[in-house]
Amino acid sequence: MIEKFEAHRQRMFGLAYRMLGSAAEAEDVVQDAYLRWQGMEREGIGSPGPWLAKVVTNLCLNRLTSARATRERYVGFWLPDPVATEALGPLETAEQRDSISMAFLVLLERLTPAERAVFVLREAFSYGYREIAGVLDLSEANCRQLHLRARRRVGERPRFDAPGEHRRAIVNRFLAAASGGDLAGLEQVLAADVVAWSDGGGKVTAARRPVTGRDRVVRYVAGVMARFGMVGVEFAHAEVNGQDAFLGRGGDELVTVLVVEVADDRVIGLRAVLNPDKLSHFQ
Repeated sequence: MIEKFEAHRQRMFGLAYRMLGSAAEAEDVVQDAYLRWQGMEREGIGSPGPWLAKVVTNLCLNRLTSARATRERYVGFWLPDPVATEALGPLETAEQRDSISMAFLVLLERLTPAERAVFVLREAFSYGYREIAGVLDLSEANCRQLHLRARRRVGERPRFDAPGEHRRAIVNRFLAAASGGDLAGLEQVLAADVVAWSDGGGKVTAARRPVTGRDRVVRYVAGVMARFGMVGVEFAHAEVNGQDAFLGRGGDELVTVLVVEVADDRVIGLRAVLNPDKLSHFQ
């Protein structure tokens, strides 16, 4: 019955990735779910979708406690693993697209494991409270309370311009100015309160704190791009985590994934993943 499992694989990966923020761990969870699926009597599984969702969610809950302790020791700023948008399944609404953005996944780090599970199932997968209660073996009232607390702790969800030619033009203007050392051009395309985050994981050189404000980000981006230019890194457009991004490659090696956040005709955020462990899955 491999075909039945494979029909749900992408959805289960999307669920596990939103829960964990790690593509590699999400793949491990899906594989563990497959092994459990193989070991089950099919008569004991009413509908594969709900059964797999419950298994994957609970496997993620088991991992989240240890993941939190690991991230508290993380060197520098933590960003989720970059994932090609198409790997995360159909994104039919703006809310579903926003739910895989790096900004949103960083916000989810504020939540307890139970809050995160309820929030992801409700917000990203449109589960009803009765369905969530069945997945987590909790009461509907408890799930409602967890969801309410999660929404308060997450605060206002990030909203970015939907992908399109206009947004692509802004993103391309940014890259042209950045790679060409055009500081005036960078100033024009960046919002006044733009923020740049870098995740090197202590394994490569990266800013360990966010760089804030147009003037500082202009200098920071110009310096980074000059460094990449010296070693022959070339950038190509891609769509990552539901947003426009650039893949920086030095030869055949992927050295960075740069996600560009756009709102109101300006670049408002830059998130650069440089940690080679996180790039290996994308590669």
